[in-house]
Amino acid sequence: MIFAHDTEDGLACLVALVNTDDGDEHLPDVATLAAFLKKCGWTGRHDRTEAELRAVRALRTKLRRLWDLDEDGVVALVNGLLREAPALPQLVKHDAWDYHLHGASSDAPLATRMAAELAMAVTDLVRTKELARLRLCEYPGCMHVIVDLSKNRSKRFCDTGCGNRAAVEAYRARAKKKKR
Repeated sequence: MIFAHDTEDGLACLVALVNTDDGDEHLPDVATLAAFLKKCGWTGRHDRTEAELRAVRALRTKLRRLWDLDEDGVVALVNGLLREAPALPQLVKHDAWDYHLHGASSDAPLATRMAAELAMAVTDLVRTKELARLRLCEYPGCMHVIVDLSKNRSKRFCDTGCGNRAAVEAYRARAKKKKR
């Protein structure tokens, strides 16, 4: 583990949220949002309304910019998210989790909590000078983002099979070259 477990989980959730818009809408309705929240382990208030879904989608659009900004831009975006939340970091323990940080009260609106907690996860990348871990998938045509949490910083592809496709294509190219 490179970062604290809640930071790594936050970064994984950040990637998952941003990748729900890759040209196709993967958060089409409130039920899909509920399934996404369950998969990412989000707890606390969840109103299950169209307004909440729109707020999460708007947050997703803001968060996507993290992959396009330099360090000062990332800091400005993160600080803005933390101010808007307003972030009130606190140690909590729930479910199977030991103590970890929550960025806002559990009864705050979902998009507010998500903004605070995901921004806090990114603060660890900034503080440790690890923003280079925010990358785009290298597979041609893939629009997904990644956070490389490998120790040797070698992750190149997203988790949707792009690495496998690249390996198969490289194998076939080598096999074709051998046959000549």
